[in-house]
Amino acid sequence: MELIANHNSLAMIQDVVEPINTSTSPFIEANTEQVELQHLKNDCIIPVFSKDNESTISHYQFIGETFEVVKELFPQIEVSQPNIRVSHVVKGRIPSAIGKPAKELLDNEKTIYYQRCAFIIDLPGITQTVNGNTLNLSVGGVRSLNQENLYSKKSLEKFKVFIGFKNLVCTNLCISTDGFSNEIRIGSIGDLKEQMATLFSSYNQLEHLEVMSSMSNLRFSEKQFAHFLGKLRMYHHMDKVEQKELFPIQLNDGQINSVVKNYYTCPNFGRNIDGSIDLWKMYNLFTEANKSSYIDNNLERNVSTYELVKNLGYSLENKTSNWFLHH
Repeated sequence: MELIANHNSLAMIQDVVEPINTSTSPFIEANTEQVELQHLKNDCIIPVFSKDNESTISHYQFIGETFEVVKELFPQIEVSQPNIRVSHVVKGRIPSAIGKPAKELLDNEKTIYYQRCAFIIDLPGITQTVNGNTLNLSVGGVRSLNQENLYSKKSLEKFKVFIGFKNLVCTNLCISTDGFSNEIRIGSIGDLKEQMATLFSSYNQLEHLEVMSSMSNLRFSEKQFAHFLGKLRMYHHMDKVEQKELFPIQLNDGQINSVVKNYYTCPNFGRNIDGSIDLWKMYNLFTEANKSSYIDNNLERNVSTYELVKNLGYSLENKTSNWFLHH
C-alpha cells in the first residue's frame, strides 16, 4: 500500500462559518419516503402491545423528545427541524368501511402507521472541514417496530440514537462506534433524555474527526483496490467459522457493486487519474452505498463501515497482517 505521511492531521480539520458543497440527496434511500413530523402526529395511529393493549411510544414522541433534548443539551447552537424518512407502511380502515372498495375510501376511513422510521437533526452551527469536505454535526435516531414483540405485554422498547457528522457533499452519514447506541431501551419517553445525555458525553468528537482526517493519508492502487473488493465478495461465501476470524462485513453484493460503479463515476469520491483511491474517498463510497440499506440495519452498517476503514488504516500504518489487504 502507498502510505503518504501527514504529521499534522489536525491541519486537515478546519472550522467553517457557512456550509459549502451542499447536497439535497436523502441521508437514506432504500424504499423510504420523506414525511413531516405533523403527519406522524395527526395522521398515524399508534400500535399497541396486544396482550395488555398498552400503547407503544410513537414515532412522533421519539422524534419530538429527541428534538427537545438536543435543544437543551446544545442551548447556544441552532437546531434544524427533523428530517424524517419512513418505510414499510401498515394500512388499515375503520370498522364502518369494512367491505368498501379501496378506491372509494375517504381519508377519514383510512388508518396508517409506519413500521420503520429514521430521522436526523442537524446542528448547522457546528461544522468542520475534513479533507476538503464540509461536515455538519448531526443527531438522529431509528425506530423499527419489527424489532418489538407487539404480541406480548408492554415492555421496555428499543430505540437507536447516534451523534456524528453528515458530509454535506453527498449527505453521507459519518458515525463512529462511541457515537452510536443500538440498545437504548426505555419504558416511557421521559427516560430518553438521560440515555441521550450519556451517549453524547461518551462521544469523542475530536478523535472522530482526527480518524476521518487521517484516512486521506492512505491510498490503494487500482490493483490493490480490486484485490480488496475481491476479498469482500469472497467473505459472504465463506464458512461461518472462517468468517468469525475476520472483520465482519455487513454490506451486501449489490452495495459492493455500487461501490465499484461509483469508483469510476462519482465526481466527488471516484478514482484518481492513475486509478488509485485514498481511504477517505473509499469510506464515502461505502457510506453512499449503505444509503440503500433498510432503516432497521442502516446505522449498524454505517458504523461497521467506519470501523472497517479504520481497521484497514491501522494495518497499513503498523504494517500488520490483514486478510483483506494485498501485501
